[in-house]
Amino acid sequence: MEPIIGNSPDAPATDGLIVDTTTQTFTRDVIEASREVPVLVDFWAPWCGPCKQLTPVLESAVKAARGAVKLVKMNIDDHPAVAQQLRIQSIPAVYAFKNGQPVDGFMGALPESQIKAFIESLAGNIGPSPAEEMIGLGREAYEAGDLSRAAQAFAQAAQEEPGHPAAVGGLARCYIDTGDLERARQTLSLVRPDGRNDPEFTAAEAALSLAEKADDLGDIGELRARLEKNPKDHQARFDLALALNARGDKEGAVDELLMIVEYDRNWNDEAARKQLVEFFEAYGPKHEATLSGRRRLSSILFS
Repeated sequence: MEPIIGNSPDAPATDGLIVDTTTQTFTRDVIEASREVPVLVDFWAPWCGPCKQLTPVLESAVKAARGAVKLVKMNIDDHPAVAQQLRIQSIPAVYAFKNGQPVDGFMGALPESQIKAFIESLAGNIGPSPAEEMIGLGREAYEAGDLSRAAQAFAQAAQEEPGHPAAVGGLARCYIDTGDLERARQTLSLVRPDGRNDPEFTAAEAALSLAEKADDLGDIGELRARLEKNPKDHQARFDLALALNARGDKEGAVDELLMIVEYDRNWNDEAARKQLVEFFEAYGPKHEATLSGRRRLSSILFS
């Protein structure tokens, strides 16, 4: 399994889809161009922090739309006239033009899902992007246990849309499952800034943290023997939970931690409860071990 994230020769062409404009070229780049396809105008400035977050997401969404819209960027420090005419008072501000007229817009740094919905309100349903299609294939292969095929799909998605959190997270999970924690760590570092709170990325981060903790836990048989001698050896039970999770026994791992919470919920500054939360984040909100574990944890805590 040797996928490499880099520039893909199959990445969608972006020539003409994303341009910078000036006061002199605005009519050509926006007014006239919007008679062919909708044009998004990104008003920004170098000193604007949220602009630096929004622009890469806008560019990614426009590339994914594959020609359904264009993106024009305007630095209002260098070219203030148009922004003044439109009475733009704060940035980032995005205006959509169709048929030569501004028709919609928004201010602030929106997440990619909302930007895609905004684009579809202008251009109609654009369907899944090539990256989204590859991520779907990657998820299917991962669930089927085909890590090599999953890794290739996630890597191709990351080539299509560099830093995509689901692609980065999925590829990292493949490395984690093969024991290559260093490459998993390197892969996670490639996520784009707006993707750090994406559920699939945070799940991969949690999975890496768990894998790193499991490196020096000792033999499961030895841990069970310690518990037979002393069922309230919470450290042994805690280590056993991590070891079971590392072997893929999610339900068994959750059971052991729930037992600690039931015995002594405050042990080691609520370490068992906190570890359960990390398990649930790594498993994902829809996994049966998460659903069952959350119900049982709530029952213990609020009984």
